[in-house]
Amino acid sequence: MTESYEVIVVGGGAAGLSAALVLGRARRRTLVVDAGEPRNAPAAHMQGFLTRDGMPPAEFLAVGREEIARYGVDLVRDRAVDVRRVADVRRPGSPHGVPSAHGTPDTAPTAPGIGHPPEVDATHPYDGFEVTLASGRTVRARRLVVATGLRDELPDVPGVAERFGRDVLHCPYCHGWEVRDRAFGVLATSPLSVHQALMVTQWSKDVTFFLHRVAERDLAEEDLRRLGAAGVRIVPGEVAGLVVEDDRLSGVRLADGTVHAREAVFVAPRAVPGTDLLERLGAELRETPFGAYPVIDEQGRTSVPGVWAAGNASGFSEQVINAASRGYRAGAAINGDLLFADLDAAAGIGH
Repeated sequence: MTESYEVIVVGGGAAGLSAALVLGRARRRTLVVDAGEPRNAPAAHMQGFLTRDGMPPAEFLAVGREEIARYGVDLVRDRAVDVRRVADVRRPGSPHGVPSAHGTPDTAPTAPGIGHPPEVDATHPYDGFEVTLASGRTVRARRLVVATGLRDELPDVPGVAERFGRDVLHCPYCHGWEVRDRAFGVLATSPLSVHQALMVTQWSKDVTFFLHRVAERDLAEEDLRRLGAAGVRIVPGEVAGLVVEDDRLSGVRLADGTVHAREAVFVAPRAVPGTDLLERLGAELRETPFGAYPVIDEQGRTSVPGVWAAGNASGFSEQVINAASRGYRAGAAINGDLLFADLDAAAGIGH
């Protein structure tokens, strides 16, 4: 039997839980599908989230799951493997028993929120989506939030994956304070890594830029001048691995055997956005230097009517606090979208 919801949120990170919290408080029957693979799992603590600075990521998510449960939001540990558009997704009943315009029980929104955009087809207010889970279960909903994040693909250098989130880091805003004034290394993955090498000088004046497989001739002249002005040392040559002593990073070893003493290494992983479901639905994507992401409006609406994207599935630079904000916007927009779709259908207003 296929169970129906008003909204399915795919992804149980900060963005997905935030969207679900807003929707639950708006009395929308909501399901969160959580594969349990948060991007920041390797990190011991998350930083820069007001009132939650230093909180372990797992604890943050556990609190979020407790909060959405208070408002009747369902959560299932599973993976969404397929999605398709379907017709006649009926408004699910709710314990509130509020009659809808069509005589079926439904949840009642507490505020109108944001009206639906012109592309929503109010003449078919029950069109929606069927999501297939890895367990074989299928669930349906009238609206869909894709908050599937992104995956960090690390360079194939011995020690990098093992130390990632500890003394191999990617975001100075997330980890810079904790390693301030130590000897930094920056492992280049592309010419764009110059930006990272320059940024981390705010947290340490002892920075070495390891070119690895990037040729110095591929760096812009202006960037070379900036590196010089910042006092960043440039070391050519392929990196063979990291040196770890007593469970602490102590150096970077080049292929020629040279070891450079370093206490922390920053690296920019290749971002692999979790856009599979969006692509299956034909969502328009935009290419960026950090991967392809959906084209969205300020509320997170994609080019597919009825589908929103939030968090790192919608953009590369969505730290936890930004992802939560994106989820909140999406939840509020969806509540308003559903409300006005139903009112227009009841009033015979077509679009």
